[in-house]
Amino acid sequence: MKLKKVARVGTLESSDIQIVAKPNTDEGLIINLESIVKTQFGDAILTTVKDVLSDFKVENAIIEINDRGALDHVIRARMQAALCRAAEIYDYDWGRE
Repeated sequence: MKLKKVARVGTLESSDIQIVAKPNTDEGLIINLESIVKTQFGDAILTTVKDVLSDFKVENAIIEINDRGALDHVIRARMQAALCRAAEIYDYDWGRE
């Protein structure tokens, strides 16, 4: 999947996560993570983000993450929404796993 524009999802409220997905004109993925729980859960957050990127077959993107203690399912949903917005996908099947 190719990202076409910058997309922002989420908030900076407690227990939420804000994700910005941008097209990367260079090759590869760049993921920047800021989190209040980075020491404890940074690796788990990155694993979830990378899983979603893999599911969507995104190879070139810049992902900026500002986490405020979001649970895994919130991270996954926000990441999916960011990618759909950035790739201008309007018919994503949200009921699939």
